[in-house]
Amino acid sequence: MPRLLLFGPAREAAGVSSVTLPGHDVAAVISAAGAKFGPQFAHIVTISNIWLNGDAVEPDAPVGDDDEVAVIPPVSGG
Repeated sequence: MPRLLLFGPAREAAGVSSVTLPGHDVAAVISAAGAKFGPQFAHIVTISNIWLNGDAVEPDAPVGDDDEVAVIPPVSGG
């Protein structure tokens, strides 16, 4: 199963920094995480960046058992 890596607010909402979840594409992995971790986590994902193996991707990107999907918080600067 793909591994979901969580950073910042997503990690805080989930209570873990990584977890393996089922899914055939990025959207399915994120959906499984939302079901597992609840609405606060699901909201955080909507304002975060999603990466697959270190690259920004679209939700329909396919994932395999050895892939890493990361939820990266938005970056602000000043």
